[in-house]
Amino acid sequence: MNEPSKSRKKPFITIREIAIFAMLGALMFASKKIMEAIPNVHLLGMFIMATTVVFRAKALFPLYLYVMLDGLFMGFAPYWAPYLYLWAILWGITMLLPKKMPKKVAAVVYPAVCAVYGFSFGALYAPAQALMMGFSFKQTLTWIVAGFGFDTLQFIGNLFAGMLVLPLVELLRMLMKNRGRQ
Repeated sequence: MNEPSKSRKKPFITIREIAIFAMLGALMFASKKIMEAIPNVHLLGMFIMATTVVFRAKALFPLYLYVMLDGLFMGFAPYWAPYLYLWAILWGITMLLPKKMPKKVAAVVYPAVCAVYGFSFGALYAPAQALMMGFSFKQTLTWIVAGFGFDTLQFIGNLFAGMLVLPLVELLRMLMKNRGRQ
């Protein structure tokens, strides 16, 4: 007979992670709504990058919780459909970054990646926009160029938000490290 302690498997996701992911997904949604007064400026890139650095593949849980909350509260309108792939692109880029990046390098790389992603957001959104609106290639390019002003705002906002990735990573790691302590 197997001893109970040896036969137990580590769960794929812990209760602590479920709670943290729920809070992070809700925080992503709330921060987006609070910052809507400033077009294309939000903290989503920062949250997605930080959760990906700490939780790797499991970061998809809070990411898609945010996407679902956005759809539930704002409506599953055509603007929402690209969110199903747009935020996963930033997650994927972050997954490709080295896991053990020196802090001095990370302090530059994280904001840079966040900012470049922000600037490219309109171009990444364009294929879905073209399909939904029936745009030709020329119309799609015109749509992308017309959005450069908003993409520039998102670049600047993401650059500053990206500066918060490393502190949030350290906070999340501390929360996960202190599990079980009261």
